[in-house]
Amino acid sequence: MSRIDETKQFIPVGIAVLTVSDSRTLENDKSGDTLAERVVAAGHRLEARAIVKDDVDMIRGAVKPWIADSKIDVVITTGGTGFTGRDVTPEALEPLFDKRMDGFSAIFHAISFPKIGTSTIQSRATAGLAGTTFVFCLPGSPGACRDAWDGILKDQLDYRRSPCNFVEIMPRLDEHLRRR
Repeated sequence: MSRIDETKQFIPVGIAVLTVSDSRTLENDKSGDTLAERVVAAGHRLEARAIVKDDVDMIRGAVKPWIADSKIDVVITTGGTGFTGRDVTPEALEPLFDKRMDGFSAIFHAISFPKIGTSTIQSRATAGLAGTTFVFCLPGSPGACRDAWDGILKDQLDYRRSPCNFVEIMPRLDEHLRRR
């Protein structure tokens, strides 16, 4: 089972948080607050935070510069993963992925199911690697953000976590780019 290797030193990573919503502001963005607070509490660097409307071009316009920014290792979005006409986060970001992370969605739904039952199928939570940046697209509720961070991201973004974690493979993420 997963464990912390106390002989290793924690390595903070740079994380950007994007809220996708037509109605939220920084003053009432509970999901973005939930993620930002957990990022900082875990010892990582909150490098950027923004809110954009549910619009493919606006979402891509916010995330593309973060993917290109060497200080940002991880982008976490919240919102826009449902089925309504305005929910377009997966459509906006999946085309940017060099590699999909199908296991993220599977584990997210497994964590969510005991809490919200079959309603978890209404989420199109997704993740992937864009260049050398991990991108995670979460539902827009604070509960979903807590579930994803506490149940998946906190451990995978901790270098001390064994048997494996995202941080230990970060130096090798550009291997597929160097082969081109």
